[in-house]
Amino acid sequence: MAVPQNKISKSRRNMRRSHDALVAANPNECPNCGELKRPHHICPSCGFYAEREVVALATEVDLDEDAA
Repeated sequence: MAVPQNKISKSRRNMRRSHDALVAANPNECPNCGELKRPHHICPSCGFYAEREVVALATEVDLDEDAA
């Protein structure tokens, strides 16, 4: 079983863990629809990126019962 040869001080242990903190999300406002989106990602609500449409979102399609 692995056992440390020397005690790691609280200071050294905490300095090692200083980079483990979680960072908060940084949402940006979509210039097209105004919804919050992740920076440098396509807006999930309207499909725009850098003020141009990248993904055409499908509108709701009503299917007849016999066609389905």
